[in-house]
Amino acid sequence: MKWWWTGTQTTDMRRFSVITLFPELLAAFAGVGIVRRACERGIIDIQLFNPRDFATDARNTVDDNAYGGGPGMVMMVPPLRAAIAAARATDPAGVHVVYLSPQGRTLAQSALPLLERHPHLVLLAGRYEGIDERLIEQDIDEEWSLGDFVLSGGEIAAMAVIDALTRRLPGALGDERSALEDSFENGLLDFPHYTRPVMVDGQDVPAVLLSGNHAAIAGWRRAQALERTWRRRPDLLANCVLSASDRALLDKLISEPQDGSKDAQS
Repeated sequence: MKWWWTGTQTTDMRRFSVITLFPELLAAFAGVGIVRRACERGIIDIQLFNPRDFATDARNTVDDNAYGGGPGMVMMVPPLRAAIAAARATDPAGVHVVYLSPQGRTLAQSALPLLERHPHLVLLAGRYEGIDERLIEQDIDEEWSLGDFVLSGGEIAAMAVIDALTRRLPGALGDERSALEDSFENGLLDFPHYTRPVMVDGQDVPAVLLSGNHAAIAGWRRAQALERTWRRRPDLLANCVLSASDRALLDKLISEPQDGSKDAQS
């Protein structure tokens, strides 16, 4: 077991325990950027557990051939169950165990509050062909997936869960308004962003952003977010709360011929 946390522990700290055969991947992730700062500030705590540390043979075996034949190996119950038990033992208040699997529910911004209900998540990163089904039935609370594709292991998914939840915590970001304006946070994609210089390759920053008129800027950004969402991800609009002015803008967009730009629907 390894701890990757510095700072002063607080009672409202969000905790993550990751069970992984490659703790060095998570250690590198925990040592940079927003996640590192959140650890140092005592906002989050990341613990790493390697199932090999809980194997009982001289070779630290954690996988074996699948019953019934077929390619690939399956992760065994005993080392994983012992690793989960070790994570549980660190928190008398209880933990919520998540298996990161292509067969799980797809993670989306709107689903993050479901995970936020649990102050201590144990994230199991599978490898090989997966884990023994009996462990899923007896020890796993739920399964989550990044999407309909397959990764070599669950470590990237674990990092994604930790990052997505951490940036929503008070004090994790330099400016907490950043999280409120993220894509998907209000049901829409994010609006375009610009910075200096004012002109790049003959293209100017939209004049409204230089006007100092905060109401006009807010209106422009809302309109841009609506248009970008309609052109790139119209499926998101079905679950988005839209005002009368939003709907008027969308009606106008739908009635106009598309110009073939990169934002246009395929």
